Amino acid sequence: MSLANVVVIGAQWGDEGKGKITDLLSRSADVVVRYQGGVNAGHTIVVDDKVLKLHLIPSGILYPNTICLIGSGTVVDPKVMLKEIDMLIESDIDLSGLQLASTAHVTMPYHRLLDEAMEKKRGDQKIGTTGRGIGPTYADKSQRNGIRVIDLLEEERLRERLANPLSEKNDLLQSVYGIKPLDPEDVIDEYLKYGNRLKPHVVECTRAIHQAARSKKNILFEGAQGTLLDLDHGTYPYVTSSNPVSGGACIGAGVGPTLIDRVIGVAKAYTTRVGEGPFPTELEGSINDQLCNRGGEFGTTTGRRRRCGWFDGVIGRYAVEVNGLDCLAITKLDVLDELDKIQICVAYELDGERIEHFPSSAEDFARCKPIFKVLPGWKCSTANCRRLEDLPSTAMSYLRFLAELMEVPIAIVSLGASRDQTIVIEDPIHGPKRALLSS
Repeated sequence: MSLANVVVIGAQWGDEGKGKITDLLSRSADVVVRYQGGVNAGHTIVVDDKVLKLHLIPSGILYPNTICLIGSGTVVDPKVMLKEIDMLIESDIDLSGLQLASTAHVTMPYHRLLDEAMEKKRGDQKIGTTGRGIGPTYADKSQRNGIRVIDLLEEERLRERLANPLSEKNDLLQSVYGIKPLDPEDVIDEYLKYGNRLKPHVVECTRAIHQAARSKKNILFEGAQGTLLDLDHGTYPYVTSSNPVSGGACIGAGVGPTLIDRVIGVAKAYTTRVGEGPFPTELEGSINDQLCNRGGEFGTTTGRRRRCGWFDGVIGRYAVEVNGLDCLAITKLDVLDELDKIQICVAYELDGERIEHFPSSAEDFARCKPIFKVLPGWKCSTANCRRLEDLPSTAMSYLRFLAELMEVPIAIVSLGASRDQTIVIEDPIHGPKRALLSS
């Protein structure tokens, strides 16, 4: 039986259901690594009718023999992480496999205050951030002015590292935004306590991963958000502050690309987006409401209602290209069960010209009009389907069309939130059994 190290990424604007797919694949993984993002991400996992909402801790933590590592490329809000730890302890989840990179950067209280204040000041030009301090944390990291997990473990080091950034941020908060400055002693005391609680989980990230690799362990690299929110390759400036694409796994985890065997993309059977920015296939009215309500399209992190639209094959093909996708997991197929007709965007019209590529200009993208292919709906429930043969023929035709449009096979189909509501066509960890090929 062949083994593989796999990257799982979102192939749209995030919220594609990566948590469930990661949870599914974690059964075969020895190590799960979260490689970027912060508490602006969220996974909802349903286990035995129990709903668990995770923001930082990989969903693989639900398996007692799986190591779950929060990598160097993430930014960590220790207050939120400790709340997740307490929630998992209350749910009798074994946390002995939880590891946190010593070099991961820490979201400080001034990061959250600045994030909210800057977004408010943007007014009509707002980006739609979660206000969780992610962008300012990554900005400090890039400016070499950040606080890392290792700094929380010693008082003298924390005082030294925090002196300049806290002084600068207090001046900024007070003089520009009219916000009361933070007390240095309160911040130091609070974050030393966080460090003391997190200390048993702190490890050297790269060393831990390469030890696992040398021991021939299966490693699953888990991205947060989605391809179109990538800082370099997404719908800039309406993006996140890190690199959710598969290449980000190498940087955020500290591994070379030769360690990666496969990349699996997760995409909804339709498209959603949270926050601001262009969205060519966005729906309005009753069908939008139907998708939103049936799909439970409300953010795990913020509770914000997601914008819903038809499946966009243009951004889908783009995601295949920039991530090097080997296969797809299609989620929430069941949300389309009641529709008479289903539309799929196969190209755009831009200034009277048909284009089949994703434009790099946000202004061009905003002017794109979708060109649709209309397929019949199946008008029956798929929630209890467990094999391809159980699916209605029109649902199979829809999936085959997506595979052909994306030019990549579909390996997994999800038909609900529960673990058992899944059809696994190909196992991305242990090699192919059979794939739903484009035909």
